[in-house]
Amino acid sequence: MALTARALSYAYHKGGALAVDDFSADFAQGKITAVMGPNGCGKTTLSKLLVGILKPLCGEVTLNGMALPGLTLAETGRRIGLVMQQPGRQLFTTSVTEEIAFGLNCLALGQEETDGRVAKYLAYFGLQKYADRFPFELSIGEQQRLVIASVIAMQPAYLILDEPTSALDRGRKDDLRTLLRSLSADEDVGVLLISHDERFVSCCADSVIAMEKGRIL
Repeated sequence: MALTARALSYAYHKGGALAVDDFSADFAQGKITAVMGPNGCGKTTLSKLLVGILKPLCGEVTLNGMALPGLTLAETGRRIGLVMQQPGRQLFTTSVTEEIAFGLNCLALGQEETDGRVAKYLAYFGLQKYADRFPFELSIGEQQRLVIASVIAMQPAYLILDEPTSALDRGRKDDLRTLLRSLSADEDVGVLLISHDERFVSCCADSVIAMEKGRIL
């Protein structure tokens, strides 16, 4: 499966400045690609275009040769997982366990498979002791780990993470790096990492795209 952006442009207001300007790139499965640049350069807008939350003014995103308008948001979400910069915006169930299980239930997996994945990612992200906790009682860092766990549990072909290390300590960053390398190398997941964390990117990404004013440098 291939994720491709071709000549993408987007503005938030008609006639306004382009937040993304003629962006083209191929994102390989099994590789980690980092997108870096200053605040306001279009990185987050790009992520929303790639998952179909925003519709480009021109250009297109294709997934395995099919333009995203040919897929519903739900269908896109099964193939491309997005972890937003503000984790609270992606939390809506009444417990940590339910949060991870929600997407799996939408996939109509068997109960044994669902329970197994929930247990696996609760353990991997150190969330077992919060299993029955209301997600908004968690710290920002714990919420971030929960959202990442919930998305990864659905085993998407591509994973887009917007500033995933912003609320993680050094140990959790190391855990995340190990997980992303494993996903890309062992499970052939394509990872798009949007980050200001140069140290994390330097030891994690296979390639880097630099953006400024909506364009690739």
